[in-house]
Amino acid sequence: MMTKDIFVPISLESIEPLIFPDVALYIKTGGNYVLYKSNGRDFSDHDHERLSKNGVGFVFVSKDDMDVITSHMEASAERLLKGHLLNAQAKGKMIYQTSINFVNDIFTNPEKSTDLHRTKRLIENLMLYLSNNPDAITSLETVMSHNYYTFVHSLQVASLALLMHSESYSLSRDEMLDVGTGAILHDFGKIFVPQEILNKSGKLSEDEINILRRHPEEGYIYLESKGVLSPVALSIVRLHHERCDGSGYPLGLESREIPRSAQITGIADVYCTLTTDNRGSKTMPPHIAVQLMRNQMKSLFSPTLLDILEKLVCTEDIQQFLL
Repeated sequence: MMTKDIFVPISLESIEPLIFPDVALYIKTGGNYVLYKSNGRDFSDHDHERLSKNGVGFVFVSKDDMDVITSHMEASAERLLKGHLLNAQAKGKMIYQTSINFVNDIFTNPEKSTDLHRTKRLIENLMLYLSNNPDAITSLETVMSHNYYTFVHSLQVASLALLMHSESYSLSRDEMLDVGTGAILHDFGKIFVPQEILNKSGKLSEDEINILRRHPEEGYIYLESKGVLSPVALSIVRLHHERCDGSGYPLGLESREIPRSAQITGIADVYCTLTTDNRGSKTMPPHIAVQLMRNQMKSLFSPTLLDILEKLVCTEDIQQFLL
């Protein structure tokens, strides 16, 4: 029996019947992965309808097939987002799926981070989705998979950082692309952190904490050496753990010394960590998370930026923040 680490979940609503790549598809039954469609047979409208009626939200594919699937979905994203074939929720699942496929690929193959055209295309599609869907925060849904927490979290933070910038600042398209690129790559440096530290369930030792705290600087050094990211994007990667009272890292900067986009990404990072656990489940209501950040962390963040966060996530019709 193949283990779960070999499989990647694909949202059923992000699959276009008949033109989806010809790969084997599996469904999860209990703890087992059962072959649903083998190579050589199209995934039809009937398949889609049948699985949907049976409450199947995700199918699974082999990691070996992800390159062709990722290329197909990234090439199709803009067309689907601009078209009327999918409703808002289905578009959310599609952009979500495309985004985590991208982040997974970049984190697994760091050399692909130099493909700036691909990165900007992803951020443009994410911006297109966010701008056309007033309920974007609640439309995006998560894959409940511990193995994909880092990738899901990267999308959460990028989405919220873009919304916070759009809400209160008049930035050009290129500036927004820089913000989105830096935000979705903000944790890139974690590829240099041992997996046993990232996946540790108990309290980290002081040495382990020090190793983990090196990830912003190491991510910055690697990406800066490639010479493709803008200064804004690089500053987000390097400085998103800086705090207004000087207690952050790696440089211990204070308030106005920290670029605004890095401050916003840092706030989005903390908020998403508070509201979503490593299984993708909600852990804290938005208003509780914001109040905790205002009260127990009040020296760490700009009150003005917290006001922007609260305006976005603490509305009466938002019951939870799912990305």
